[in-house]
Amino acid sequence: MEIGGRRLKNVETMAVGSVTQSGPPPRSNKTYLENPKIPIAVALLIADAVFVFLIIAFVPYTKIDWDAYMSQVKGFLEGERDYRNLKGDTGPLVYPAGFLYIYSAFLYLTGGQVYPAQILFGVLYIINLVIVLLIYVKTDVLPWWALCLLSLSKRVHSIFVLRLFNDCVAMTLLHAALLLLMHRRWNLGLIVFSGAVSVKMNVLLYAPPLLLLMLKAMDIGGVLLALAGAALVQILLGLPFLVSHPFAYISGAFNLGRVFIHFWSVNFKFIPEPVFVSKGFAIFLLAAHLITLASFAHYRWCKHEGGLLKFLHSRYVFMRMRFALFFSSAFKKFEKSISSSIKILTKEHIVTTMFVGNFIGIVCARSLHYQFYSWYFHSLPYLLWKTRYPTLVRLILFMGVELCWNIYPSNNISSSLLLCLHLIILWGLWSAPPEHPYVEKEPPSHKDK
Repeated sequence: MEIGGRRLKNVETMAVGSVTQSGPPPRSNKTYLENPKIPIAVALLIADAVFVFLIIAFVPYTKIDWDAYMSQVKGFLEGERDYRNLKGDTGPLVYPAGFLYIYSAFLYLTGGQVYPAQILFGVLYIINLVIVLLIYVKTDVLPWWALCLLSLSKRVHSIFVLRLFNDCVAMTLLHAALLLLMHRRWNLGLIVFSGAVSVKMNVLLYAPPLLLLMLKAMDIGGVLLALAGAALVQILLGLPFLVSHPFAYISGAFNLGRVFIHFWSVNFKFIPEPVFVSKGFAIFLLAAHLITLASFAHYRWCKHEGGLLKFLHSRYVFMRMRFALFFSSAFKKFEKSISSSIKILTKEHIVTTMFVGNFIGIVCARSLHYQFYSWYFHSLPYLLWKTRYPTLVRLILFMGVELCWNIYPSNNISSSLLLCLHLIILWGLWSAPPEHPYVEKEPPSHKDK
């Protein structure tokens, strides 16, 4: 293979740098401490903390899954390693092993009692809100007053401190992982992301956009190393079960074919139950999910790289070139040139891609139970302000979604309305102009890439 200076330059341009179709956003001269949203966020945290502990003190706890969690954890602590035998009031354990370790710690801290567990989850709620506010402040998408929307959900407060669902733990870890990704700590972010998956698998809805961002931000070797770290977390956490009863663990903890009960569906209650539980409906939703993801990836997230196919081809060419030059004297020059020309993703592009990718999964989910609202509520204001809808329309959409999630039990009208609201938001995201994905210039950093 003949490698000349011009050939090398062309490959570098195609493999690493993509031609952007619009200029980068103007950089703000305002420092982080001068951001006027900081005092608003602090005041919001204090007010919400008071509100959370008033809920714990005066609103009756609703028994749903806590006792079942404790039964499953006690079986694990007593030495049971067969997932088929770890059961509770609601049935067999269906979560990966990380759930057991975390709720074992909760059992140790609370003695299995509800009231101290509520206090613990109240603290978890505030920690999650701190992380979410940091994400919002650092992306600067919402106006200062709209941050208050993050504390206005009756259902989310209930999910955390009156229901004690493991969704709360999983989403707190996910938001922590996202904050790390925003600071380009990709390897550590993937480890925390894997930890979130080990608590509940809904976090995998973020996996496709995360993989795309990794391919943009790192070379192939970095991507594989980060994925290996995430896989290692799953192996280490599941090791006691993988060694003793591997099939029972994998089939129980990672069952992607579960069919949820039609009665509890918040989003597709208007679908007749025979259709709801049918394989054809599941395949239709899966196809819609994949097509929508691919469309957003091609026309929105990779627009500045010339589309998804061109971007993936550029990464493939880069991988081939790196392999071809590995034993060549030009390898060091090639690596140095690549390192100097690698582009850094903006925080806003990372958050937008992750939140929109998850929301697509929410729209196409066959069944959303009430606790699943925590999967995307904290991204909802961000998503609404990424659309070009007027502020009044954004607020109506926000209130409409919240209303649908607070109707119990769900009915044909509420579930139909929720789906329509989701589709309106999705259309707003599709029709909005994509932000510039790359930082224009930034000094070299020794951070984890």
